[in-house]
Amino acid sequence: MTRPNVIVIYCDDLGYGDLGCYGSDAIRTPHLDALAQDGARFTNWYSNSPVCSPSRTALLTGKYPAKTGVSHILGGKRGTGGLKADTKTLAQRLKERGYRTALFGKWHLGSAEDTKPNAKGFDEYFGFQAGCVDYYSHIFYWGMPSVNPVHDLWSNGEEVWRDGEYLTHLITDKSVEFIEASRAADKPFFLYAAYNAPHYPMHAPEKYMKRYSHLPRDRQLMAAMISAVDDGVGDIVAALKRVGAYENTIIFFSSDNGPSSESRNYLDGTEDVYYGGSAGIFRGHKGSLFEGGIREPAILVYPSIIAAGQTKDDVGMMADIVPTVLDLAGLPVPAAEEIDGSSIVPMLTQGAGTPHQQICWEYGSQLAVREGKWKLVLGGKLDFDRTQPDDIHLSDLEADPGERINLKDEFPEIAQRLEKEVREWYATLL
Repeated sequence: MTRPNVIVIYCDDLGYGDLGCYGSDAIRTPHLDALAQDGARFTNWYSNSPVCSPSRTALLTGKYPAKTGVSHILGGKRGTGGLKADTKTLAQRLKERGYRTALFGKWHLGSAEDTKPNAKGFDEYFGFQAGCVDYYSHIFYWGMPSVNPVHDLWSNGEEVWRDGEYLTHLITDKSVEFIEASRAADKPFFLYAAYNAPHYPMHAPEKYMKRYSHLPRDRQLMAAMISAVDDGVGDIVAALKRVGAYENTIIFFSSDNGPSSESRNYLDGTEDVYYGGSAGIFRGHKGSLFEGGIREPAILVYPSIIAAGQTKDDVGMMADIVPTVLDLAGLPVPAAEEIDGSSIVPMLTQGAGTPHQQICWEYGSQLAVREGKWKLVLGGKLDFDRTQPDDIHLSDLEADPGERINLKDEFPEIAQRLEKEVREWYATLL
C-alpha cells in the first residue's frame, strides 16, 4: 500500500454540543455523523488552548503552544509573532517524505515572510492570515482602534479578490480541486482544510438559514454556518471516493476551542453573553480552561486501519495528531524530548488507554491540569470577561463532567499536589 493521504479539517469556535453526533438537539450534521461512524469519535478530546492560534500550533507541531512561540503568556510576555524558526510543522515533516501539501483557509500563525504557510511546509496556500475575516468581502475589521480594516485573502504570496463568494464554500471548493488533482499525481497528499466557521462575523447563505427558520436568530445563524461546513465535509469525502482514495486517507476533524460568548458574534452592547454556540453540558466558553473552552468534538477516520463505529472515552489532545499521523503513515515519530504529543494508534487499534498521565494548560492568568478523573483549574474564568468565585477549583470529571462541584476542601491533598505539579510544569515554559 502507498503512504496514506492525510486530511485535517479544523473548525473555529465550534462547541462540543453543536454536532448531531455529539448530541445537538437542533443542528443537523449528517455528513459529520456519517464520518464518525466510519472511524473513532472521541468524547474526552482536548484542545491545548482555549483560543485560536495556540490551539493551531499544537495541532500542527505536536508541542505545547508556549514552546513554539505562539502563546498568550510566554516569559511573562505575549508571544504571538508566529512560529519559531526551529519549530517544524506536520506539513514540513510530510513534505520531507514526498507529500504534496496544501492549506486552504485560516492560518493565524504569523504573517512575516518566514512564518507564512508557504515557509512552513505548504506547497499551496489559499486563505487568510489574520484571526478572522468577513465571509463575503474577506476584509478584517476587528483590530484595535488604531488598526484599519484590511483585505486579507491570499493565494500563495499573491493577494486575490473573490468578492461576494462565501468563504466556507471557497475553502471547500479549493479542497475538492486539490483532491481531484491527486488523480494525476504520483505522490500522497496532506490537506489542511481550516474553516473559519463558526467564528464571527455570523454570516450564512440564505439556503442554510431557511433550514433553521424555526430557531431564534442567534442559534439560527450558528446552525446555518455549521451546516455549511458539514456540507463541505460531505463534498470532501465524496471527492475522495470519486478518486478512489477514501480507504487510504487519514481524516481528522475537530475545532480549535469552545464556543465564543463574545458580543461581537451577534450585536455589541447586549446585556447578556452570546449563546449561539453550545458546549453541551460543559461549563465555560472560548477563553476558559473549564471544559467548555477546551473539550472539543473530534473524529479520526482511516478506513484501512481504524475500525469503524468506535467511541473512545480515553483522553487525547491536539498535540497527539502529529505523532499519530506519522505513526499511521509508517513514518518516524519524533522522540518524546522533541514533542509533547503521543501517538494514540494503540488506543485506536489495540484497545489501549490514554498515553497521558497528565495534560496541562496555560492561558493568561489561568492554569489547569487533568489527571485521570481529576481536573484542577487555577484562576479559572468562564470566558474572556466573566469570572467565577473559586481561585482553586477541583473537579471529579467522572462524577461531575460539568465542573459544577468544587472538591478542593474535600480532597485538599489532591488539590495541593496538582497545583504544585501544574505550577512546576508552567515554570518550564518561562
